Amino acid sequence: MDSLTQVVLGGAVGYAVLGNKVGHKAAIYGAILGTLPDLDVFLPYSGEVEAFTYHRGFSHSLLVHLLISPFIAWLLIKYHQTTAIYKNKWFWLVFLCLSTHGILDSFTVYGTQLLWPITEYPFAVSNLFIIDPMYTLPLLLSFIVIFLPSVKPTSASKINHCALVISSLYICWSLMAKFYIDEKVAVALNDKQIKADHYLSTPAPFSTLLWRILVMSDGQYYEGYVSVFDSASDVSLVAYNSSDLLLINLQDDWNVQRLQWFTKGFYSVKEEDHNIVLSDLRMGAECSYVFNFIVGAQTSTGIVKSDIEKVSDRPDLSMLGRVWDRILDPSVSLAPVKKNGVCANRES
Repeated sequence: MDSLTQVVLGGAVGYAVLGNKVGHKAAIYGAILGTLPDLDVFLPYSGEVEAFTYHRGFSHSLLVHLLISPFIAWLLIKYHQTTAIYKNKWFWLVFLCLSTHGILDSFTVYGTQLLWPITEYPFAVSNLFIIDPMYTLPLLLSFIVIFLPSVKPTSASKINHCALVISSLYICWSLMAKFYIDEKVAVALNDKQIKADHYLSTPAPFSTLLWRILVMSDGQYYEGYVSVFDSASDVSLVAYNSSDLLLINLQDDWNVQRLQWFTKGFYSVKEEDHNIVLSDLRMGAECSYVFNFIVGAQTSTGIVKSDIEKVSDRPDLSMLGRVWDRILDPSVSLAPVKKNGVCANRES
């Protein structure tokens, strides 16, 4: 999730654990701890693929959180010696603020290695968009209220608990909405006779009322959007081609194998300007994928490995303005504009 959400979640969890004992300090330390795992983005990784696939690794592991929490709690107690009688609560504050960060991240589509080093498997429930105001807003308001001098600690504590309950209920709603969408799409795929080798549903930007659907099927991938108000007959998918054969000469390359593993099969391969580009289809949308990597080059002698380079497509921000229209009206299209097979946002 975004940094603001992790800060206010950490602050809310910290205050819930120890706010009635140490006051505002619990929320402050909770907010700091809530964003601490994401500092792994500043580590000097050796390459673009490493930076992409090792993010949300050891720093997001629940096992690592469990091991380092006693040490961080000890440091906090050393700095606030008068609170030593709450050492158990300090431990729980640290552990819960760190672990809820990792757990919340696993609700997005990116992938979070919650059980590193036992397994590097990137858990991704994909029931929340990386930025979701409906989840963040109650926690943000509560975080602000905690520091208002006119609000009594008992009232602040009640408001904080209510914010945590509301945000947690929203997660429950998102899981139910995802299940409902998946059931609806399963019917639609059967009606359209589309065999899904891999299937993914993930919320559209800023909402859990509209979901982006991704289906991998026999060298093609299908993309579409489904609203919770749609019927199965309203489900519309657009097919796109992926040239996986371009990877034949690159299949033993570690970078290619790592990207195939991390994307869980949700990737496309295309040749663009003599470059072989592998795109992670899970994040972004057609013509606007967030993570694209040049993994090879087309030469006169065939396809060869090349220096890995990360490239980005310009996002189609106009689509965001149509999201609400699409939620209510299945005839509204969010498919990208292409001219002669080329994405409009890639033209010079």
